[in-house]
Amino acid sequence: MRWRWRRAACGAACAALTLWPLVSPAAALAPTAAAGATPAAAAQAAATEAASIEAASTEAAPALPSFAALEAAGARIGRIVISAQDIFDTSDPLENKLLFRLANRLHIQTRPEVIERALLFKTGDRLQVRLLEETERLLRGNRYLYDVRFSVLAVRDGVVDLEVITRDTWSLEPGASASRTGGANSGGVSLREHNLLGTGVSLGWGHSRNVDRSSNEFSIASDRLLGSRFNAGLSHAANSDGQRSALWLRQPFYALDTRWAAGVAAVRDNRVDAVYAAGEVVAEYRHQQTLADVQAGWSAGLVAGWVQRMTFGVSLQADTYSAEPGRVAPVQLPQSRRLLGPYVRADWLQDRVDREVNRNLIGRPEFFSLGFAASVQLGVAARSLGSSGNAWLYSGHVSRGFEPAAGQTLMASARVQGRVEQGQVQSQRLGGQVQWYVPQSPRWLFYAAAGVDALTRPQPDELLLLGGDNGLRGYPLRYQSGQRRVLFTVEERAFTDVYLWRLFRVGGAAFADAGRAWGAGAVGAQASNTAQPDWLGNVGLGLRVVSARSAFSNVLHVDLALPLNTAPQVKKLQLLVKTKAGF
Repeated sequence: MRWRWRRAACGAACAALTLWPLVSPAAALAPTAAAGATPAAAAQAAATEAASIEAASTEAAPALPSFAALEAAGARIGRIVISAQDIFDTSDPLENKLLFRLANRLHIQTRPEVIERALLFKTGDRLQVRLLEETERLLRGNRYLYDVRFSVLAVRDGVVDLEVITRDTWSLEPGASASRTGGANSGGVSLREHNLLGTGVSLGWGHSRNVDRSSNEFSIASDRLLGSRFNAGLSHAANSDGQRSALWLRQPFYALDTRWAAGVAAVRDNRVDAVYAAGEVVAEYRHQQTLADVQAGWSAGLVAGWVQRMTFGVSLQADTYSAEPGRVAPVQLPQSRRLLGPYVRADWLQDRVDREVNRNLIGRPEFFSLGFAASVQLGVAARSLGSSGNAWLYSGHVSRGFEPAAGQTLMASARVQGRVEQGQVQSQRLGGQVQWYVPQSPRWLFYAAAGVDALTRPQPDELLLLGGDNGLRGYPLRYQSGQRRVLFTVEERAFTDVYLWRLFRVGGAAFADAGRAWGAGAVGAQASNTAQPDWLGNVGLGLRVVSARSAFSNVLHVDLALPLNTAPQVKKLQLLVKTKAGF
């Protein structure tokens, strides 16, 4: 959650931000049906176009068929040409500037083999529009790319040659950061490269300071280790109150049709945690945590539009709590525990994805999974295996997307996690969220969200927080805590055509938040919500700025929030400056 001021030689020029519509009519990934066409009409059109492909092969300059028609004709993929392009398109007079040309020269382009290894198709495969679309989603998930397109180069004798066109972001991230959230300041300096020598490897160092601690962190990670589908990473942070180390090596279910996955991960963390009341620290304690997981999974792949996966593994979670010398200890320390044992997880996923623009980002494609998705995991921790006690551990998640009306998107999800010890449910968290997107025009969008969470027999460190850093923008951070939490948000979002220096896209929002967290006394929390135990609300205005031609292209938020009901210690106007993944 940071606002960065770039200081590199081409920092301002390379802080990118746009999904520039580079798609030409002939080269674009054609939709399977025209807007407004019925499925039957779309299928008939694709069949008609497919039948004309071979007849057109003898013409001097035949029109290139759509991907839908090629799939209907049973075309196979021939040559695949990777065109990895620079950050700025200097053939565009608006981007043919000295600073932009300098940025292109200093930047090392993504190597074509990195793009090729990420493709879900190869020469000789039957062309499938679904795989092109899924490949686009996967490639766009890389921070070092902001544009991905496919085009038909040639069609002959049932074979289609493809061009994969990508455009890079500026991947070197030197800079300083500063943010203010809930009345607390944070900041730091960093130097990170998200696409080292064009290989897709990320390497970084950073120093940061926030309300909890200061930290010096080093990290390195690769999504394609030695050209494989394995991703691996290592990070280490030396903090003012301890240290944190993490490492992982895994091949995930990277695509819908992936048949197996495996991995190992471990984390060790030693830190001081704080207890908050009305936004103020009232107690602190030492928390040492070890997490480890080894797993392997299998799947039959995508079958009739559905994916089912089974995963088996062994996990460890060990938490030790103690009083910290020189700090005020809480009334009740969390209970130390060690949970070690096997688990099994089942996942179901329906292949149904919607592609939209101007929802959570500005001018950039976004993908909403509208299909049904569910995950259920059951594990056991046994004293005989080294656990502190016998317990059943469970978790689950379900989500589904809906289209209440043309152009609208409604996303709903629910989740549960907890354990059963000595016949009692412990540390259970049950929650749900609904998000509703209502486009009013290409530039205006109404957004509403509601979330609710409830805890059953939690430990003191598991309480739900609500404040400036948890969605209630008009109040100090961690202002309320409890075993129950409700939060409502409504926003009127504006997406403008402003494109500053071909680098920054600008938007804005008017918003209102209302919520409450309550019921902390049962776990011995100190002075919880004594200032304002009831419902809280705020209204405000915000500026949104995106730098999409950089690998660090989060959305900068500058919000002014006015609390509607305040205690004397709460400021009448809150300023928040931070970055988030979306609006």
